[in-house]
Amino acid sequence: MPMPRHAAHLVPPLFGRNEAVDFQRSGRTISLAVSPRDDSVAVYASTNSRTDPHAPRPQGGAYPHEQAVYLSNKDQAPSSERRVFVTDTSVIFAAVQTLVKVSRTKNVELLQNDDNVKALSKLTNDYINFCKECALYASQTIPRAEPLQFDADHYRCLWTCFSLFSLLYLPEPGFEDAPVGDELMEWLNTHFIQPSTQEGDELSSQDRPWEDPAFWPYLTRTSLRGLSKASAFFLGVLAEHPSTYLQNLAQQLTPLLTNHPRLHQFSAERDFAVTSRRWKDKVKTLRLELDRVPRSERDDGFENWWDRFSDVVGVLEGREDVIKRVCIDLGADWKEVCSAWGIFVDTRLRRQDLPEIVAQVLDEMPPDPTDREDMIHSALFLGKPTQALSEAAVLDIWLAAHLADLMEPIELIDSETDDSDVSLRQHYVLTYAEYLRTDPALWRITVDYMYSAGEVGRAMADQVLMRVPLRLESPKSPDAAGEEAARIRAGHLAGVLKDVNETCFEHQREEIRRMVCRIAAQTLIKEKEYGLAISYYTSAEDWAGLARVVDLVLEEYIVQGPEHFARLVAHVAPSLHSLRADAGAKIAAPGVFLHRLMFAVRFAEFHQRRASGDGQGAAFDVVAMFREEIVPKAWWAVLLCDALELLQHGKCRLPHWGRRPMTNSVFPYPWPVVGPGAGGAMFFSSNDACLLIQKLEEIHIAVGQGGGGDFLPVLCRVTKRGEKHALQRLEVVRLSLARYYARCGAIGVGGRPSGWSAAGRGIASNAVS
Repeated sequence: MPMPRHAAHLVPPLFGRNEAVDFQRSGRTISLAVSPRDDSVAVYASTNSRTDPHAPRPQGGAYPHEQAVYLSNKDQAPSSERRVFVTDTSVIFAAVQTLVKVSRTKNVELLQNDDNVKALSKLTNDYINFCKECALYASQTIPRAEPLQFDADHYRCLWTCFSLFSLLYLPEPGFEDAPVGDELMEWLNTHFIQPSTQEGDELSSQDRPWEDPAFWPYLTRTSLRGLSKASAFFLGVLAEHPSTYLQNLAQQLTPLLTNHPRLHQFSAERDFAVTSRRWKDKVKTLRLELDRVPRSERDDGFENWWDRFSDVVGVLEGREDVIKRVCIDLGADWKEVCSAWGIFVDTRLRRQDLPEIVAQVLDEMPPDPTDREDMIHSALFLGKPTQALSEAAVLDIWLAAHLADLMEPIELIDSETDDSDVSLRQHYVLTYAEYLRTDPALWRITVDYMYSAGEVGRAMADQVLMRVPLRLESPKSPDAAGEEAARIRAGHLAGVLKDVNETCFEHQREEIRRMVCRIAAQTLIKEKEYGLAISYYTSAEDWAGLARVVDLVLEEYIVQGPEHFARLVAHVAPSLHSLRADAGAKIAAPGVFLHRLMFAVRFAEFHQRRASGDGQGAAFDVVAMFREEIVPKAWWAVLLCDALELLQHGKCRLPHWGRRPMTNSVFPYPWPVVGPGAGGAMFFSSNDACLLIQKLEEIHIAVGQGGGGDFLPVLCRVTKRGEKHALQRLEVVRLSLARYYARCGAIGVGGRPSGWSAAGRGIASNAVS
């Protein structure tokens, strides 16, 4: 039974009920485009290029340019029992990959190592058992939370195909050349039960069951199938038959059926062969007895019992024509003939000889071309694994993918790639992975399959990982905040992001891990989680991204002011400490980016100290930032203006750029009411003051030479005014620095600095005058 297809409904509908005619008159039609990467299709409305030129023009004007595009897939996403099936069998698939990988690492062919073959056989049996469990579960008539996606018969087909593959191509080590007849008959009796238990119960309830038309077909089939207990029971019933000939023959046949030698009963094949020959001699003796029955005694008035009995003996004799005719009469197919062949015709039939026998049988009893299960069985019997995979892909791509995955390491199919750079195994594995993509939540399993499928598969898996929704956005409702989001914002690697990171590590996809970290950082930036964004950019070693975060953090100062900026950077500081700690270890951040981040943190610490009244600490921060050369030139003017109050008043307060508490006619900005000579604290030494004067002078020289664009734009944005106003504010800083330095000289604070030059004295004298 092929995988079911489903009808897709457009939601919201493209047009309403009974509006198809109006839709056509609008000049549109429904078009679709198939994705070149997967099995998805895009359905949309488009202009009908085949419209009759003589038909009426579209009514109602042009249709909207913006319209819905509906995405769908030819397969339904796994649900109900199917979801459990694909997830649980993926564990077995992963174990197979590990086994093959270890074998290749040791440079040992899998088939050359008995332990590896045993391990692969065990994993194959795990697949078989799980198919069996699903078939049994789906066959139960129990209340279910949701309907089954696939019925019991579908999983039964998977079970029969996988078990036949294991039987024919993965025998236990040492049994590759052993006769295969017993195993084939066991497989047939397990999966295709005939005759039914109900038939036996009905016959056994009768006093004279041989008068029932179903009696002899039942006895013949139990004999053919090797069901000796059932055969012996009904042969015993014939002791009551009116024909003494039949009574005697039935008595002789019973021990032949119950003592039929089977390979599993012997420790050596030679003993089995000897016993089989002796058993065959006894069958010949029974044939002689049967032929002596007079023709007049061969019919009991209900049935020609002699013909029926002769068919049973003919089966035991291994007569090919009798076995084929009996199977046709019983409604059996080629599988029953082939299974019986290894029991009665050629008891030493081996796996490598089976395709030739099967081909002969199929010439007379071909498989059902409408039955995919039967076609898969025939291909496996014939030793045509490629054809079996082709048929399996129609039945269920899961079956084709997992059979191909087992066939390649045991060299049933070629591992070489074709013109599309994929091998046969990789083709089916990738097709199955595309089926899994119908459920985005199965991305972990999907990429595991893809990463096992060569370079093409790895490239596809990379794209899947980069598009996994990380769910980092803050929930709209506070009540919706979950433990996962809380752990991520606490700095822990958790949730989907952790899973993606582990998957990248498992498959050694470092570049993709970094890309995912960049994506996570970009999402966190939107949430203004700058500290976490820096951590992820650092993990990705994306220093340009780190620089963008620092720019955004500094932008918060420009837009929101120093108080908000200081609170925000408090979450960034741990990232700086981490970067410093890793600088000499595994991560070497370029100095330009690290210094930029250091400036943002130190600038915030400077404002925190100002806000708390720690003027000495704030002054130390200003000087340290300039001495360590971590202040970007664009921020020199801002930092000097923010340090103004430390020069003027000897006390701290946050600047309020938009407020004008006192102005004069020349400078439209806060004017220093109390100068350094008014008894304020001295936070800067003369050396410190000289450094600030030198930085200020560099700004003025650059502005005079037309380089103001490197120093003034940020100050202009902070003050929300133009360059003229920025220069006026810097003039106030110049004046305060000159007075401060003059006071330093007057009271001997710090002494005259060695770097004090004539230019510096000129600045001070000009500012004071």
